[in-house]
Amino acid sequence: MAVLKIAVMLGCLRMEPFEGMKRIAEMGVPGVHIGVEGGDFAPEKLDRLARKKLAEDIRALGLEISAVSAWGGSVDLCESEGAEGNVAWGKRILNLAVDLDARIWQAHVGIMPRDKSNPRWGTLIKNIGEIAKYAEDVGACLAMETGPEPPIIVKSLIEAVGGEGLKVNYDPANLILWPAILKKSDEKYEKEKAIREFMPVEGVKILGKYIVHTHAKDAIVTQNGEPKEVPLGQGWIDWPRYVRYLHEEGFKGYFAIERETGPDPFGDIVKAVRFLREL
Repeated sequence: MAVLKIAVMLGCLRMEPFEGMKRIAEMGVPGVHIGVEGGDFAPEKLDRLARKKLAEDIRALGLEISAVSAWGGSVDLCESEGAEGNVAWGKRILNLAVDLDARIWQAHVGIMPRDKSNPRWGTLIKNIGEIAKYAEDVGACLAMETGPEPPIIVKSLIEAVGGEGLKVNYDPANLILWPAILKKSDEKYEKEKAIREFMPVEGVKILGKYIVHTHAKDAIVTQNGEPKEVPLGQGWIDWPRYVRYLHEEGFKGYFAIERETGPDPFGDIVKAVRFLREL
């Protein structure tokens, strides 16, 4: 099996961005996954020359941008209100991704309805369709992050939109966390049912040809039904099987380590790098 391409989500280090990138390079990790929703790397903060310099500075550290990240749930493309502005902003993110030679924009796009007769489904198709067409035109893609819906729903959206501009950022941990997040307060969490429906590992077989980037993150649901992110290798994801499935589907992209919680995210990320290398 080939050596995994590893990246680190820069914001998880909780450091000044360039200091964080230096630390990533010191780990011998080739990829950096950067957030561009606000902060120094937002599209409105970087003109064309600044983008060129940023890309050069990152390459000088021996790093490659695995993907740019924006929209962590703050924008819902299923809603018609504000859609024109959201779509226009999405196009600016894609332009930034191209200028930085990343060409993958990872984002949550809103909670997709299960019922395709729901007006939100048609709105989502329209909004994402426009973004995906633009992405294809500029040689990039929007990689939707898995989470609030089972992989089969994500696949049906991609097939409805068509083209090459809409892909997947597969986050297996989200497919453990979200069923617990979405359950009603008086509803009991049922692990077997949730795993069967959301398919955190098996879903690779459904979405395989669309996966261009993946988050290396792990999770459990506690006995009282609370979702919890945990260090890589300490959760419910069967990582050897997950990696094998991705390779069988022809995946050649980055495994971007994401560690959003815990008292020592840097230490957990260092251990996560070691864990992935041992796979």
